[in-house]
Amino acid sequence: MRDRLVRANVATVVVAVLIVGAPMLVAVVTTFVLRATGHGSALIMVAVHVVLVVVLSLLAIGVAARLARRNADEIAVPMTQLADRAEDLGARRPKFQALTTDIAEIDKVSRVLQRRASDLARQLANERDFASDASHQLRTPLTALLIRLEEISLSDDPVLMREEAHICIDQVERLTRVVDDLLRRSRATPDDQVPAVSLDAVLASLQLEWLPAFQQARRSVKVSGQRDLQVLASPDHLAQIISTLLENSLKHGDGRVEVNARRSGPSVVVEVTDEGPGIDPAIAAHIFERQVTTGGTGLGLALARDLAQSNGGRLELLGIHPPQFALFLSEAPGAQ
Repeated sequence: MRDRLVRANVATVVVAVLIVGAPMLVAVVTTFVLRATGHGSALIMVAVHVVLVVVLSLLAIGVAARLARRNADEIAVPMTQLADRAEDLGARRPKFQALTTDIAEIDKVSRVLQRRASDLARQLANERDFASDASHQLRTPLTALLIRLEEISLSDDPVLMREEAHICIDQVERLTRVVDDLLRRSRATPDDQVPAVSLDAVLASLQLEWLPAFQQARRSVKVSGQRDLQVLASPDHLAQIISTLLENSLKHGDGRVEVNARRSGPSVVVEVTDEGPGIDPAIAAHIFERQVTTGGTGLGLALARDLAQSNGGRLELLGIHPPQFALFLSEAPGAQ
């Protein structure tokens, strides 16, 4: 852009000099010629040339002003367009179309803004996902906590109330860890070391936690399979994944829920199934996608899948009649 301005200014000056300088040079040469030949009309000719110079000077000023305006428009118009698009970007409207001009500096700024718009779009999407994830991941432990508090309010047995209160405290602590984990996931990108956790302890805790909810629905949860399994996963993530499957079965399934744990090569598989009518084939292929739901937010299974992947595992739908979900996790080294 600097070179463009320099060339435009030089061209304007050259035009002005030619328009003004040429008549002046002619006037000077004519004056000397007339004096040398003794013509008495030399002064009249000089006056005529002076008037001509003044007129041409005004013309030169007009031409220079027009050239300057045109050069200014060539720069100002794309700059104004770029400023308008940047203003939209500042208003968190991340759809930015790059501006293409003949000015390298403006094109470079436009490309930078386009990249920033893409970053902003991803950031906004992450913020929306974080809000959705937070609402869903907090809702599940809050639901279980509410059920426990209702049990306490209806009980007159001090021993039972004390046991339920301790479970409530554990659930509140888990809820706190869920919040802390959500905040870490929203900020961090590093791959943390995945710890080893006792699958038996997590399943036993969840069976006790969900017992009142299933009892209210006149249903039960059966945990079976191999024991003393150690898996590589965050205990809170593992609990959240299986809680999502239990909650999904409580809402959409029927009969007894069976949770079976077993080894499969280097992996540990946790299968969750119930005696319900199953899953509609129309949504089975998309059941782990966000907003795919038969009721609710449509986030639970998508979040559970994401949590499984973040721990090096995977969550799959193995069957639809009856519904059968399988969580695959790596077994902890030396656990066999």
